[in-house]
Amino acid sequence: MLDQETIRTFIHVAESHSFSKTAEALFKTPAAISYRIKMLEEDVGTQLFMRTTRIVQLTPAGDHLLERCRQWLAWLDAMPGELQQINHGVERQVNIVINNLLYSPQAVAKLLAHLHQKFPLTQFLISRQVYMGVWDSLLHDDFQLAIGVTGSEALANNVSMLELGGVSWLFVVAADHPLAECEGPVHEDKLRAWPAINIEDTSRNLTKRVAWLLPGQKEIIVPDLSSKLECHLQGLGVGFLPAELCQRYINSGQLVSCEVANQRQPSPLSLAWKNEAGKAVEEIVALFQQRDEAIGDFLQNIDLSA
Repeated sequence: MLDQETIRTFIHVAESHSFSKTAEALFKTPAAISYRIKMLEEDVGTQLFMRTTRIVQLTPAGDHLLERCRQWLAWLDAMPGELQQINHGVERQVNIVINNLLYSPQAVAKLLAHLHQKFPLTQFLISRQVYMGVWDSLLHDDFQLAIGVTGSEALANNVSMLELGGVSWLFVVAADHPLAECEGPVHEDKLRAWPAINIEDTSRNLTKRVAWLLPGQKEIIVPDLSSKLECHLQGLGVGFLPAELCQRYINSGQLVSCEVANQRQPSPLSLAWKNEAGKAVEEIVALFQQRDEAIGDFLQNIDLSA
């Protein structure tokens, strides 16, 4: 009923609105094209085209079939390559989770451009998570690779890791914030008077972590690092930001770095991946091992010596 020739004929008639144009394009007679469409309508038991002397238009059922036929044809055209890909150990889909601290649209686009060129038939899905949410996605969801898991030791036996370096932190406030005038280490009793700007851990199964919050201190929770940075710039609250991220705002005078009594230690981050992963994941691991340009933007906030 819906062999490839019928599907292609139906699509061509639907797009050209003409049996004669379709016949010319497919090197058939108009009568042959008309007969094939007539047999298709009889097979599916409903009218697919409204015919006039001037034009051929799809019925609502024809519109629906056109969408499906395009999907089927694309699937049929891609199938030989997909089968070859599977035999060569290349995944049909790779899900990648990225730590919010390392995420940027530019970094994601550059990596995906590289991967699409090398694995054109593989589908890639990107997720952005916070703190233990990165580990959670790798261990409990269908993700094969994580960029920026916390720590340097795997939380499961089936996971391999590559240390990337660490994120160094600076305690910063807006230039016009009262704490900006403080000299020497600022103690907790003064810090507690101002809200802590934090990003909530997105973990659902593992224990959530809080980046920095003093007992009794008000907390303002924002969804991502860009929002947290903007809250600091607006003088809304206080807290730690990645040193690499906020240094240019310190240089411009928009932010001031304060010395605090309990300085936050660098946070080690790693690349982590499932051991049974295929060729596409192996390619990503190799890019990070070689510090390739395709993944360079992910390392902008990383201190390689930390």
